Amino acid sequence: MVFSSVDFLFLFLPCILFGYYLLFYKSRTLQNIFLFVGSLLFYAWGEPKIVFIMLLSIAVNWALGLLAESYGGNKRKLKIIYLAAGMFNFGLLFIFKYLNFTYDGIKHLFSLKYEMGHIALPIGISFFSFQAFSYVIDIGRGQVKARKNPVYTGLYISFFPQLIAGPIVRYGDIADQLQNRKENFEDFSNGVLRFLRGLFKKVFLANTLALVADEAFGFGRPSLSFAWFGALAYALQIFYDFSAYSDMALGLGLMFGFKLPENFDYPYSAKSVSDFWRRWHMTLGTWFRDYVYIPLGGSRVSKKSRLVFNLFVVWFLTGLWHGADWTFILWGLFYFVLISFEKLTAFEKRTKNHTLIKRVYTLFLVLAAWVLFRAESPAAALEYYKAMFCPTEAFFDTAFFFNLKNYGAALVFGLYFAFPKKGKLTDKIESLHLYEGLRAGAYAILFLFALSYIVKGTYNPFIYFNF
Repeated sequence: MVFSSVDFLFLFLPCILFGYYLLFYKSRTLQNIFLFVGSLLFYAWGEPKIVFIMLLSIAVNWALGLLAESYGGNKRKLKIIYLAAGMFNFGLLFIFKYLNFTYDGIKHLFSLKYEMGHIALPIGISFFSFQAFSYVIDIGRGQVKARKNPVYTGLYISFFPQLIAGPIVRYGDIADQLQNRKENFEDFSNGVLRFLRGLFKKVFLANTLALVADEAFGFGRPSLSFAWFGALAYALQIFYDFSAYSDMALGLGLMFGFKLPENFDYPYSAKSVSDFWRRWHMTLGTWFRDYVYIPLGGSRVSKKSRLVFNLFVVWFLTGLWHGADWTFILWGLFYFVLISFEKLTAFEKRTKNHTLIKRVYTLFLVLAAWVLFRAESPAAALEYYKAMFCPTEAFFDTAFFFNLKNYGAALVFGLYFAFPKKGKLTDKIESLHLYEGLRAGAYAILFLFALSYIVKGTYNPFIYFNF
């Protein structure tokens, strides 16, 4: 089930809000149980069998969490518990996400004839596996307390707003909120507006720009103009697709009294590649920092070779996390090279007074990286790069003009809203008492338009559901 669907907007969400606020409002325990059961139902909506994987993950990590707290002072036993948590969570992730990819490589290398059946990927397994692993680690480190009631662990891992595409939430972020959150009308209304903002970004920008990107990357070898148009469209599509989901997740969280961590901070305004990754998918970046990079030694190492190794591990795993394909691995290694260069040359410190140049440099490299990320294969990415940088066809073609005419406005709006700004018109409107009423009216009109798109069943992919 996706948030931008009729089933969610008119069946699931109204029912769960009704039950949460009207049936069980006086009992926090019943509210948590109701949200837990509702989250499992949400996860099982499309394929009921996969909910058993979720339940297994909850049960095992709940038990490991209790053990980690019991043996918190015993480093040797804690290491065994950490190892068990890693083997279970990442073993589960490997089986469902990487086993087919690994076997295909082995089969090709050794010319094996046995065909392995395709293993379906449970939606969101990369997200909830990381959350579950961090739950055990944080308890072992003494940062949070384990709960004997498995409902708390279950709700933390399965909470439906952030279950299938993040943000990646730490248990410490919501441990107190599980019992002591305070719902109020202001948070609820802000949550509704945040959800609607994400819905608009998804329906009007991400879905529209997806049509351009799909045509450009499925074109074979587009003209130079259409290749750049398609690459830019995809860069904006993936930003609005993923940030829209995060907006909707944070908005839904507020409706139930939860304040989830932010996941994006205008990444395309970054002044370096390192800065881009401090702004893009922030919860993934901090997860790798706290559970991989710092335990390896981070930047506080005596040898530059060790720093490069630490960065290599992080970015190889970051690429692999996004998908079982060579394009994702190469994409991660591309960022490893760029960030290693910036770290070793102190790029950010040496270029303090060259903001425009740094932004152009960053956007160019990020755009080039998205081509590799989007391509069906490394060979397809190479062909696309040739179209962008070594054109053999005409500079313009009919595909470019057709898409510019039909989707150019979406591209312009996408570029405009991708950067932080506060114009004079907004300042004047905010000074008026009618501002809130105007905003509510505008949101209502946009919601009706978005709803018409959803009801008509227009193109509605979610990129990060694949990860």
